[in-house]
Amino acid sequence: MIYSRIAGTGSYLPAKIITNQDLEKLVDTTDEWIRTRTGIERRHVAAEGETTVDLAEHAARRAIEAAGIAPAEIDFIAFGTTTPDLVFPNCGTLLQQRLGCRGVPAFSLETACAGFMYALSIADKYVRCGEARRALVIGAETLSRITDWSDRATAVLFADGAGAVVLEAAASPGVLSTHLHSDGEYKDLLYCGSGVSKGFDAKLAISMTGSEVFKIAVTKLGQVVDETLSANGLERSSLDWLVPHQANIRIIQATARKLEIPMERVIVTVQDHGNTSAASVPMALDVAVREGRIRRGELLLLEAFGGGFTWGSALVRY
Repeated sequence: MIYSRIAGTGSYLPAKIITNQDLEKLVDTTDEWIRTRTGIERRHVAAEGETTVDLAEHAARRAIEAAGIAPAEIDFIAFGTTTPDLVFPNCGTLLQQRLGCRGVPAFSLETACAGFMYALSIADKYVRCGEARRALVIGAETLSRITDWSDRATAVLFADGAGAVVLEAAASPGVLSTHLHSDGEYKDLLYCGSGVSKGFDAKLAISMTGSEVFKIAVTKLGQVVDETLSANGLERSSLDWLVPHQANIRIIQATARKLEIPMERVIVTVQDHGNTSAASVPMALDVAVREGRIRRGELLLLEAFGGGFTWGSALVRY
């Protein structure tokens, strides 16, 4: 039987940093207010002319290098993003051209902050069914392009970055299971009101009802983690690490409490990265791997929650 395993991870952050002190000059806020409510201390934003695919290419090449393969050996690309470079071609195809792995399936998908989880689930299944040997899975965003920097509720949260993993076929399970969900009933709580068919007359910026998003996110993430553990016949104590979506520290802490997982076993990067949507889980994973915290053989629970609402998880033996 064929399984998939993570062979390499990579991430990339643009050079420009916006600190909480910088935001104090833009909106009615303070460093203490931001850190207390979000845990964020700084965030990276793309330079003028720097695109989502630009960020993704750096992360992808680092993941490919970590996997010890050449770009031409990639035979499947799944790219999660809410902020594509173009209407078309899709970001996966644009990235494929840069990497030089022509002719293989490459596509983008948009499920907001859960984009990487959805992309990982699809790539895992392609490897399992024998349609791909090595899949590149990307989460990348330039959310600064759709952030209203005069809106205190969102300007303090969102940022840019990219993360990637290479999945390869294996004889033993690496990705044990994935679990995806969506519920459009909550669409008005977190959304961007403009679009191609709807038209760009509306303001091209993220709108969010933060308190409601917080409550629902904690509930849904707790449920999907329990679903994941139940599907694999495991207890919460079996997990070595929780690698959550880096939305804000309060959601991360509330989810950890709900699952009775100590914060020492939770990967937290939100203080340095802000909320990078689809990029946040693979970036946090890469940081922890490169720092030596996450080691081969350990059991990881990845989870994310985003606008729509969409949410998902993956149980991974790294």
